[in-house]
Amino acid sequence: MRIYTRTGDDGTTALFGGQRVNKDDLRLEAYGTLDELNAVVGMLGEHPACSEDRPWLRTLQNDLFNLGSHLATVDPEMAQHLPALPEGRIAEMEQWMDERDAQLPELRSFILPGGHPAVAAAHVCRTVSRRAERRVVALARVSDVPSTIPSYLNRLSDVFFVWSRWLSLQTGTEEVLWTK
Repeated sequence: MRIYTRTGDDGTTALFGGQRVNKDDLRLEAYGTLDELNAVVGMLGEHPACSEDRPWLRTLQNDLFNLGSHLATVDPEMAQHLPALPEGRIAEMEQWMDERDAQLPELRSFILPGGHPAVAAAHVCRTVSRRAERRVVALARVSDVPSTIPSYLNRLSDVFFVWSRWLSLQTGTEEVLWTK
């Protein structure tokens, strides 16, 4: 099977269901940013410091793919065949963060990305998650978006912030603090 179709050479792409939209459409910006986020989460997961939590990262990556499928579908008939949205995952994320945060030193300053490659990668995930959230919110102003998606992305960026701090602790790396 060929990977290329040439159908996008005119600057359009097909949504699930066949509707064609411009490649700079808000919907594509939203689910394209989720795709980018999924890629950087995959990079984070390859750091040895993340091996213990790799299954959790894979769960989040699958969630992102599922969220993207909902954003890529406007045809109600096609939407019936999509995977369920991860309705209970936000509570799981909060529990994961609470468990990790309880073991972290008190936060007394803003933290700069860096100190260890895994820590920096977690911050990249955090910032791309925030951008994905902004793209989804922009789309939601002009189109129906399941309310779970912006909430999920908001909480996910918090997960990556806590993860960055957790990785500093796990790797014995001092957090890089912002100095005025």
